[in-house]
Parts: sequence; structure tokens; C-alpha cells
Amino acid sequence: LPPAVFPLSCAVQNYSWGKLGLESEVAKLLASSDPLVQIQPDQPYAELWMGTHPRGDAIIRDNRIPQKTLGQWIADNPACLGAKVKDVFQGTLPFLFKVLSVNTALSIQAHPNKELAAKLHAQFPEHYPDANHKPEMAIALTPFEGLCGFRPVEEIVSFLQSVPELRALIGEVAAEQLERSGSDDPRGVSAALRVCFTRLMKSEKKFFVDQLNMLVKRISQEAAEGKDTSGSNGDLLLRLHSQYPGDIGCFTIYFLNLVRLEPGEAMFLGANEPHAYLQGDCVECMACSDNTVRAGLTPKFIDVLTLCEMLNYTPAPSSAKIFPAVQSQLDPSVYLYDPPVPDFAIMRIEIPASIKLYLVSAVDSASILLVIQGTAVGTSTAAASEMSLRRGSVLFISANESISLHLSSPDGMLLFRACCLL
Repeated sequence: LPPAVFPLSCAVQNYSWGKLGLESEVAKLLASSDPLVQIQPDQPYAELWMGTHPRGDAIIRDNRIPQKTLGQWIADNPACLGAKVKDVFQGTLPFLFKVLSVNTALSIQAHPNKELAAKLHAQFPEHYPDANHKPEMAIALTPFEGLCGFRPVEEIVSFLQSVPELRALIGEVAAEQLERSGSDDPRGVSAALRVCFTRLMKSEKKFFVDQLNMLVKRISQEAAEGKDTSGSNGDLLLRLHSQYPGDIGCFTIYFLNLVRLEPGEAMFLGANEPHAYLQGDCVECMACSDNTVRAGLTPKFIDVLTLCEMLNYTPAPSSAKIFPAVQSQLDPSVYLYDPPVPDFAIMRIEIPASIKLYLVSAVDSASILLVIQGTAVGTSTAAASEMSLRRGSVLFISANESISLHLSSPDGMLLFRACCLL
């Protein structure tokens, strides 16, 4: 039998928003997993892709396996996915697992549901390359910040009252409609929110640049005088404006929640949820798709109309955006993040220093295992030989295969494992 458990060498994406050199968690994992890699100090290391995406198909590190990449191997050995996964997802790995190291903000974006994805792909295949949805989950590795979902209405109204430049862009009629909308009428609130946000995003370029410059000037002066600018979200505004001067996305901070995650905390981004990662390092898992509708904080193609039409305009506090992990009843080292979509789930595995032999148990799905901390030797009846695991190591594990870890690090291990739990 060919080995069904094997190490991978994974693709790195050097997007401009990534952290530079060894500031980046992606670069650190890379350098640790392969001492021969030269990390360039002035190059951004934004994303590590662990999966079969055609723009970053993982390379198999096992010379007994004839296939070069994970995508080729799965195509030739689809049973490795597990019977259910293979049937439901037509013989393909349903998720892409990543590490992100964010230095400057990513674009304001949302991902379409399956119905809209099919429509966008048919109409504009050059911008929307496939017909799949793209739910995502991010789990912080370092303190992590992002914008996510619409703020409670009272917070938005408070900004409309203390930021005259914002009110000017939205217009008096729309602003008053939101101020009058009552919490007893959620559909009325969503409708008013949609009008306000759409008016902001569609405002005339020259007009919003003037208003943004006035706002930035005013906040900078207040900050210089030692005044409290939190009523205008001053710190974040100046930070985003320094990264993307003159960009409409700077105003979205008055509509979207600022979510701060501590290591191990997660956020789940379902279809049509507006979001933008701001800074920090995380592991991320998503359905296999490249469909992103963007509207600001980006030099890329933006599609404001589609974005404003598709968004989920349900206000909620930022605390509601934090997705809980559930500790496993069977194995106290495992914390499961199981989002409300079938495509993927993530396990965080924290092995304490007291444990010297740990079994990574079999699941009925192909999975990808990433080592964040610690060292071990892994053995499996399905592997050709023993595997040395250290920070940055990535393993592919076929469905229903397990691995014994013989730990050699004094302070335990931290692993993340992506799989599909149908």
C-alpha cells in the first residue's frame, strides 16, 4: 500500500499586506520547518497555503510517492478523503487551510453564498473564478484584530452624531432614518442600515476624499492636543488612513465591529458577512473558493454594488462575533471549532508537557496537521517511516489513519488540525 500519511511542503504567498521577514509567523514556521529556506528580511510573508488549491498545491515530501503534489495524489487516491467526504465533495479536498500574518489591513470584503456565487461566476468569471461559497474561520495565534459584521445601531448612531464628515457623506435623510429606526422592528433597522452603508460606499470620489481629509486633519489636531478621540474612533482611523490614504474603506470603521481575538479565540465569517482583517497572525480555514467581493482598503477590483446588495445587515455586538471552541469529552487536549457549514472544522490540540506519548486519533475525513509549537517523532502504520515533527511541520493524514507522537520537547505541543466532519 502507498503511504497514506506523509509530510507536505506548502506554498507561501507574498501579498503586500503581509508581515515582513521574520516578523511574520508564516516566515518563522517556514524557517523552522526547513533550515535551508532563506527568509528575505524586506519581503512580506503573508499566507501559508496547506491544501490542493491550483495556485498553491502542496508538494509531497516522500520520495516513495510518485505524485508530486497533494492535489494529484488525492485525484489518484480519492478514498483517502473518507467515504462520505468523497461523495459529498466529488472526490476533492473540501477545504483550504492557511496561516496568515497580517501587517496592514486586508480589503473590506464579503464572500457570496452558493446561489450568488453561481450567478457571479456565470456573469463575471474573470472576477469570480468559481461557483462555490467561501465561509472562513480564523483562530488567533497572536493578538489579532479585524473588522467583522455591523455594529449595534446605537454605536453607529453615536458616530453619526459625533463625526460630522460621516454624516455629510450619508446625508441627513438616511442618517435620521437610522436614528429613528426602533429595536422592535429589526427589518426596519436592517433596511435603514442598508441605505446608510450603500450611500457611504457609493458617494462621489471627490466628495468623500474631501470629507476624509477634513476628518483626518481634525482628528490629528485633536490627538496632538492630547484630546480623547475615541468618540470618532480616532486611533483606528489614522492607522487605516496611513495605510490606504484617500480610501473609502477608512469610513467603514464607523459601521463595522472591531473584534480583538486573544490567541486561541476564533471568529467565523459566514456568507455575506462584511469583514477585513487588520493585524496579527492566525490560522484560517475556508471552503475551496476564491470568490471575494471587495469594496475598499484595496487596489484590487472593487464591486461596490454587489457588496452593498449582498451584505447581511443584522447588527450585533463585537462579543457575538467570537466563535467558541468546545473541549472534547473524549480527549481533554482537543478543542473543536465546528462552524455551521459542512466544508471544514478545526481542532486545536494542546498536549501538556506531562504527556510523552500522544495519539492523534483517526477521523473519517482526510485532515491536515500543522505544528505550531514543540517537537516529536511521529509514527503511523500508514506512514513509510518515522516522521520528525517540529514547529512549521505539516502532515497530510488520510481518513481513518492515526499517528503516535513521541514528544521530545520539554513544554508540550500545540497543533492545529483541519478536517471535514460530516
